[in-house]
Amino acid sequence: MSLEAVLFLCDRIARCHGLPNQSHSRAMATLEPTTSRAGDFSEKEFYLAEFRGRSVALVLADDAAAHSERVRSVVADFKRNGTRCLLIASERAALEPICGPALVDAADPRWVGALWHALRSSACAGLVALEGDLSACARDAALRLRLAKLVWIDHAGGLKREGGDRLSYVDQAALSQLLGESGERQGLLREIETMVQGGLPSAAICTPDGLDDELFTYAGSGTFFTRDRYIEVRRLGLDDFDAGHDLVRRGVDEGYLVARDDQELEEVLTNAFGVFVEGRYLAGIGALIPHVGSGAGELGSLYTLTRFAGGGVGGHLVNYALEIAAERGFTYVYACTTQAHVVRFFQSYGFNEVEPESIPAEKWANYPAERRGEVTCLRRDLT
Repeated sequence: MSLEAVLFLCDRIARCHGLPNQSHSRAMATLEPTTSRAGDFSEKEFYLAEFRGRSVALVLADDAAAHSERVRSVVADFKRNGTRCLLIASERAALEPICGPALVDAADPRWVGALWHALRSSACAGLVALEGDLSACARDAALRLRLAKLVWIDHAGGLKREGGDRLSYVDQAALSQLLGESGERQGLLREIETMVQGGLPSAAICTPDGLDDELFTYAGSGTFFTRDRYIEVRRLGLDDFDAGHDLVRRGVDEGYLVARDDQELEEVLTNAFGVFVEGRYLAGIGALIPHVGSGAGELGSLYTLTRFAGGGVGGHLVNYALEIAAERGFTYVYACTTQAHVVRFFQSYGFNEVEPESIPAEKWANYPAERRGEVTCLRRDLT
């Protein structure tokens, strides 16, 4: 993916509507919230560009998926976009209204070539699986056809954590752990593991109503699977500043980061670092801002994108900041927040709540008095 595409994605992410409350609760921000000013844009154009000229499979796993207007709408989007769409279902009747005559039976030993011919004349074709063999058929299609993506669509949707929150992102290590547990979807998860190990770039499980969000937004709606996380934590370079700026802007728009003027934002970006997934997606950002002469550093503008918030991204950012602080000989690192869940997050990394007088006095220069009474200060001593 080009740098321009990455920046386009970050811009769309920064401008999209705020996420649902349960997603918001997982975002990490170390500064007090402001009023949300989220824009009206979406990331859909970016993802459509990514899918153009490629082949995507949608598995209609139940009647709700087969009769969903949202599924039909996505298929229409793919057709207009120049994306080949393969629909897979156990019943021919579920595919005919969407695919018309462009149907292939998985029992046909020549089904691969037949699908190729069907998709040359129609941007959408259907594959009829053998009875009771839907997940295996999906696996074979993903691997034999080298698909760009496969989405399993049913009324149950994505996986859930023990507390009921959505499990939005699963890599190979997490998938192996899930397969060691008991559950009704073990068979499907084993097939997904085979797919991603065999070269499928990504798979997903979602509801029919969530299909558009799962395909065309970074936050998604269901559970997203890839083989490797490929997380890299590093300082932002010049070519990353635009992406970092847009991510901070999203945090401000959603009410998790306080707005900064241009000079303050430049200071943040100059001292910023990020978590990059697969070397290209900026999944989280933070900054370690030094206080010259005090031996302290402020860990600020800490924010993670929702899809990766459950993957330890916030922890990667904190650990990286502590490593930098130790290398520079800082005596302590501090953070400020008005959010209770962020206080607990920092405490889990060895930060202790302290009085405002225990951090550099320059922090409070021109600081609104009414906000100072709401802020919790946390500090971790390094020496």
